[in-house]
Amino acid sequence: MSPKSVVVTGAGRGIGLAVTLELAHAGFDVIGTVRTPEKDEALRAVVERTGAAVRTVLLDVADATSCVQAFTEIAMMTDGGPWAVVNNAGFAQPGAVEDVDDEQARRQLETNLIAPARIARLVLPAMRERRDGRIVNISSVAGRVSLPMLGWYCASKQGLESVTDALRMETESFGVKVVLIEPGSHRTGIWEQGAELLPAERTSAYRDQYAAADQVVRDARTLPGPRPVALAVLKALNARRPLPRYLVGGGARSAAALDVLAPTAATDWAKQLATGLRAAPPRVARAVDRLRGK
Repeated sequence: MSPKSVVVTGAGRGIGLAVTLELAHAGFDVIGTVRTPEKDEALRAVVERTGAAVRTVLLDVADATSCVQAFTEIAMMTDGGPWAVVNNAGFAQPGAVEDVDDEQARRQLETNLIAPARIARLVLPAMRERRDGRIVNISSVAGRVSLPMLGWYCASKQGLESVTDALRMETESFGVKVVLIEPGSHRTGIWEQGAELLPAERTSAYRDQYAAADQVVRDARTLPGPRPVALAVLKALNARRPLPRYLVGGGARSAAALDVLAPTAATDWAKQLATGLRAAPPRVARAVDRLRGK
């Protein structure tokens, strides 16, 4: 029996790379997609060093033509279409809502929300014909919890969660299982990339908060690696009856629970404090400084 084929988008770094390697070593026939020949070459080099076997395809998920071309190629590679797709490709657009312009907002939604739906349209006919298949969408705890200074990123992930929930119910009778993975913060490079997309600081009413972005990026380097997310994807693909959602990480579970259980005024205050929109009371500030060793 030939191994099941799985397409992983955004396979060149972070969560996508971790998922690609985890699935390949678990025996899946993995096809990793990246946007450029340079990233393709880099991915192949990493895969070769680990001893895994991964095929690659060029794909820009935000380009409809590229999606059609790539999945036509993948259909030929997989005898009609992949058994599963892991929609991982995405990025985080930072900035206050009023500072993010229309073009930036559209790019965020195109990549994180519209692209996974487009890819689902491309792979579902073959899955439906086989009456078997999996679609795994990589969301975030931001799909449940809105954060200031990340409003458009949160909107894209919360939209993805709504679309995924609808898709899961629509495709169930055809034997296709649809799953959400909701990671907390992990060391993936997404925050470093996001810092490069910050709106112009000088003219912004939020320039003080943007100045704190360097600290966020520094803190991101100490986060746990993305392997727990890859293991959750592996579990979702191996399970006979996968869960609709997998929250990954204690931070993600506690943040989601607090956002539901605590009063909105309290969670607003905590989020404003965390992002520098509100100054901490002196006693709290002193306690934080002591924890940081200052």
